[in-house]
Amino acid sequence: MHRDIVYASPTAGGEQRDLRLDLQIPRTKGPKPLVVYITGGGFMTANKAGNLDERTYVAEQGYAVASIEYRTTTTGSTYKDGVADVKSAIRYLRAHSAELGIDTAKVAVWGQSAGGYLAAMAGATSGTDRFEQGDNLDQSSDVQAVVDQFGVHDLAKVADDFDPETKATYMAPGSFINAYVFGPNSARTVVTDHAANRAANPATYLNRSSAPVALLHGDNDHIISPSQSLILLDALTRKRVEGTRYVVKGADHGDLPFLPDPEAGRKWTTQKVMGTITRFLDRELRS
Repeated sequence: MHRDIVYASPTAGGEQRDLRLDLQIPRTKGPKPLVVYITGGGFMTANKAGNLDERTYVAEQGYAVASIEYRTTTTGSTYKDGVADVKSAIRYLRAHSAELGIDTAKVAVWGQSAGGYLAAMAGATSGTDRFEQGDNLDQSSDVQAVVDQFGVHDLAKVADDFDPETKATYMAPGSFINAYVFGPNSARTVVTDHAANRAANPATYLNRSSAPVALLHGDNDHIISPSQSLILLDALTRKRVEGTRYVVKGADHGDLPFLPDPEAGRKWTTQKVMGTITRFLDRELRS
């Protein structure tokens, strides 16, 4: 484990802040294919120490796994900053691949909840220069695979499966959704500002270079509408980008740092679920 590697130092909240990553590398010979893990946290936190057991399981299958911090609403940052941070981390790791012992010819991004959204955005914008900023701009931020667990996609519909009161709370000005699109203290919403909602939707950027996506969602998710993953799958199909959706029966939102419910994560840490993820990674990164 290499801890607290500074991969970028962007401005957030009017101050320059170091963004760090933790990197797990198996003790075997040769460079390891890279998986960049993006934690969740409701766009409000980004604790790179989260979900260590799941990350370790993937690393034990022969992958280098980098868990990254990114800018959030706590510093007034928006999705544009978060996507830029993911891309900065990928470029940094490609620039330092030889010394770190990783193979970056093919890179996967793997995110949960808010991290699933950022993973989808990074994959959708592969092959373009959107959201590129910071250092190591001579390196590519393109990815070759996306694992998106219970992420959001069409932000204006994130609560469509829920009751009217919950939907109103999610869509209110200043909610965690709207703050991540418009910044703090804005009266704008993704429901009324259709252009802003399109600009924040990974489906908008899908193109021939977009990475294949494995979508996983629980049919009992009480935080992010299960239909969100279906919305993105439909968009992938329309744009002829490879995508597969897996529904985990009875599973709630599995982002344990965000949802303090130990039972919520159990269905997400089974051999069946984790094996689905690693088989997808094997196919996309090792074939």
